[in-house]
Amino acid sequence: MTDTNASAAQSPASGQAFDRMLAHAIRVLGIDAIESAKSGHFGVPMGMADIAAVLFGHFMKFDPTAPNWPDRDRFVLSNGHGSMLQYALLYLTGYEDMTLDQIRSFRQLGSKTAGHPEYGHATGIETTTGPLGQGLANAVGMAIAERMMNARYGDDLVDHYTYCFVGDGCLMEGISHEAIDLAGHLKLGKLIVLFDDNQISIDGPTSLTSDMDQVKRFEAAGWSVRTCDGHNADEIYAAIEAERKTDRPSFIACKTIIGLGAGAGAGTARAHGEGLTAEELAGAKQSYGWEHGHFVVPERELSAWRAIGSRGAQVRKNWERRLAQAPADRRESFEKAVAGHVGAEAEAAIAALKAKHVTEKPKIATRVASQKALEALLPVVPGLVGGSADLTGSVGTKAADIKALTPTDFTGRYIHYGIREHGMAAAMNGIALHKGLIPYAGTFLAFADYSRPSIRLGALMGIRVIHVMTHDSIGLGQDGPTHQPVEHVASLRAIPNLLVFRPADPVETAEAWLAALQHETTPSVLVLTRQAVPAVRTTDSSENLVAKGGYVLSEPEGGRQVTLLATGSELQLAVKAAETLAAEGIRAAVVSMPCFELFDAQPADYRKAVLGTAPRVAVEAAVRQSWDRYLGDEGEFIGMSGFGASGPAEKLFEHFGITADAVAGAARRLVG
Repeated sequence: MTDTNASAAQSPASGQAFDRMLAHAIRVLGIDAIESAKSGHFGVPMGMADIAAVLFGHFMKFDPTAPNWPDRDRFVLSNGHGSMLQYALLYLTGYEDMTLDQIRSFRQLGSKTAGHPEYGHATGIETTTGPLGQGLANAVGMAIAERMMNARYGDDLVDHYTYCFVGDGCLMEGISHEAIDLAGHLKLGKLIVLFDDNQISIDGPTSLTSDMDQVKRFEAAGWSVRTCDGHNADEIYAAIEAERKTDRPSFIACKTIIGLGAGAGAGTARAHGEGLTAEELAGAKQSYGWEHGHFVVPERELSAWRAIGSRGAQVRKNWERRLAQAPADRRESFEKAVAGHVGAEAEAAIAALKAKHVTEKPKIATRVASQKALEALLPVVPGLVGGSADLTGSVGTKAADIKALTPTDFTGRYIHYGIREHGMAAAMNGIALHKGLIPYAGTFLAFADYSRPSIRLGALMGIRVIHVMTHDSIGLGQDGPTHQPVEHVASLRAIPNLLVFRPADPVETAEAWLAALQHETTPSVLVLTRQAVPAVRTTDSSENLVAKGGYVLSEPEGGRQVTLLATGSELQLAVKAAETLAAEGIRAAVVSMPCFELFDAQPADYRKAVLGTAPRVAVEAAVRQSWDRYLGDEGEFIGMSGFGASGPAEKLFEHFGITADAVAGAARRLVG
């Protein structure tokens, strides 16, 4: 343990009475805010306050005056419905933007105190939680990032813990299994999970639905485990202190009473979601010995909490001194990694790769083109770290000279996530939130639904995570409809603030990678083919056309009579159809639409010029949803209207009528 952490762990006072006093301040702020809003969950702030008081009062390394200090400890409230616990902590420890007025405005429109903690709404909130289990998996990602950054920069610059509060619901959700299994395998010794073991869920006792022994479950996954009384400060302190010394991730089951002190409501499901009566809440305050008005924290308690908040300033300054004294190359590398900008080096690498593709015109799958883009980018973007859900060879996410992480060596840049798409996507969110690394990982597009909740939260938070999803259509062939995505692209396009790229050839794939990396506040999905596709971008372009979302690939002389729109492997069909139509005297423009979201963000004049005023035909080996805004009332769509089938890819395209002839036929109908 470094002197940094030792300094942070010094106690400003000692004894159960002091810790209980700190805890009661959390409890009453939670009670007052939830009662005022007539909305929220009393259980977590009332039941976990003692755990929070000990953790923040004795162990957490943080500085409210520098909330984004890179070597701070991370705190994740996975049971995010208990958000008032976190807001109370932020106010009490002195985060400038978490005022008492914000506490009073709990769950009100425009406040920083949303119903669940939201990343970016208030400083000190490390991740958006609420969908249960997500925070736990995010915490695993943060702990992975801490170990990877530590392996690169050493204990002097990176040596911090990730603490995560969880409830019964977090551990019932399937994502928890994926997360704890991965963390146990990697032996993430700087991860400590504290379980609100109250045996209550919304419907009633957890015995209604589960007989799981969570301690044995975590132990079986390779965690260090122990139990304690979640209302006994000495036991909580001893448990955390002991678990900080292990070389495995830690799980502490803290036995608690939900709605502590609330009379008949304590220990019942009413303290979770249904609500407690005014009399029960008044009785709770009385049992705490709290005789102050609503939203009043007396000077003694507030000063004690503010002293805890101010403790980290010197620790942070000591860290800044070490950073300043580090060798210039290490300091510069660290600062660039944390900033996360992708600039000229990546642009030059992609420009060289595009020139090579234009010269060679390779006919390869876009998943293969993606791997070639990674081979160009990895040497010049050191923060780029990859992985896959046990599909490395199929999705092309690992360059030959990149080594993988192991439980004893975190110097690698590739993570074997195992068959855990949901946990993988959530862990990548945690890696991105930690800062210093840019995560990407791959699976099949048909499994996007396993990842979707985590993708959605990444979009909500506005973080850069790159999801590589291959085998993107009926073009994967004989694996059949279980593995052939038809609705997935449309469903991903429906998520706000998510870039969905479906490149058509190697040049577009390279451009898509660069665009994804350069959008720092947006996650991206790269939708890639299994089957080889011909080169369609055969002339050099210094401009990243994919970054515009859509562009004119070919414009006929004399003005267009029809516009053919396409993405991915079907762009070649539009090109062939245009050639057929030209031979018949019909002038067809071909427009590539690799990213709807970026195209929609272009100026109106540009979009009008690309789409033109002529009738339009769109072709994509997927369902029609999301295309109508470009087709208009008269447009036609060539694609899928149901599930696929098992058979060779070329036969499937013919069977489902997704052919150049079908595109040309639709164009003739519109023109004729």
